[in-house]
Amino acid sequence: MLLHRRRLLGTTTLILAGAAAGRIALAQGSNAYPGNRPVTLVVAWAPGGSTDFVARVLAQQLSQELGGNVVVDNRPGASGTIGHASVARARADGYTLLLGVNSTYAMSRHLFPQRGYDDERAFVGVGRVAISPIFLCVNPTLGITDIQGLIARAKEAPGRMSYSSSGAGSSAHLATELFLREAGIDIQNITYRGGAPAVQALIANEAQVAFVDAVTALPLMQAGSIRAIGVSTPQPNELAPDVPTIASAGFPGFEATSDFALLAPAGTPAPIVQRLATAMTAAMQNAEVLQRLRQNSIFPTVGTPEAFPAYLQAESARWADVIRTRGITLE
Repeated sequence: MLLHRRRLLGTTTLILAGAAAGRIALAQGSNAYPGNRPVTLVVAWAPGGSTDFVARVLAQQLSQELGGNVVVDNRPGASGTIGHASVARARADGYTLLLGVNSTYAMSRHLFPQRGYDDERAFVGVGRVAISPIFLCVNPTLGITDIQGLIARAKEAPGRMSYSSSGAGSSAHLATELFLREAGIDIQNITYRGGAPAVQALIANEAQVAFVDAVTALPLMQAGSIRAIGVSTPQPNELAPDVPTIASAGFPGFEATSDFALLAPAGTPAPIVQRLATAMTAAMQNAEVLQRLRQNSIFPTVGTPEAFPAYLQAESARWADVIRTRGITLE
């Protein structure tokens, strides 16, 4: 019996020592990460959009912070769910990451129930990265100069005005539906195949109203092609300070932004997630990065891995309520 106990204690000691050695090796490995292997940063949208722009700026600086090569891989389709699904299936080793946007990780989940993954279980959040405001815009020929003027015009002819959107579940689409719900007005949705044709429809007066992301809206506002009558952030936009916030125009608490977050497959080792979080924080404090982003009206909101789950739950619940109360479907 004594010999058996000694053998058992010896075996237990070896197991504990092995586990400790594994933890030490993992920590040491995270310090060496990524080594000579490239890290793929997936963007679930086509090149040229705001998500792609943020990803390329971030990837360039992450490469310096990590001492390795971070490359962007565009995998568009199905409102971003194709790219998200590919990362959900990837090995959880830190070499496949995702720059997600809330239109996919917080909104599309309520419209694409068969997308093949669960956002809360499939990913670990490295942290929020940045936000970009959305402008409420009208065609200048309408003669509408403020939000109350838009509401009055819509109430004069219920259902006769229209707004353009790039499809069900996009940030701009749900921002419009949130505004219509809060304003108590009826404006018909005309869906286009992408953000660019939706904005062109606004310029051509095929649609009279649209929420337009800041990267696209600002040069068109300056050219007089569209008129912004409100911005979706709680504070005025520093690149268009004369445009009032929607919250200040009678809708306290109104907020609808494009939120970018860095995600990794669930099960990615915690030391690697923390290494990525540290590198992301440093990247978003770089003066050149800040300048490039702010020139396109994109502003850092750097978060932590620990804070991401609560943020995701709150953001998902908020937009689920909009989708439910407005009866939004993919049909």
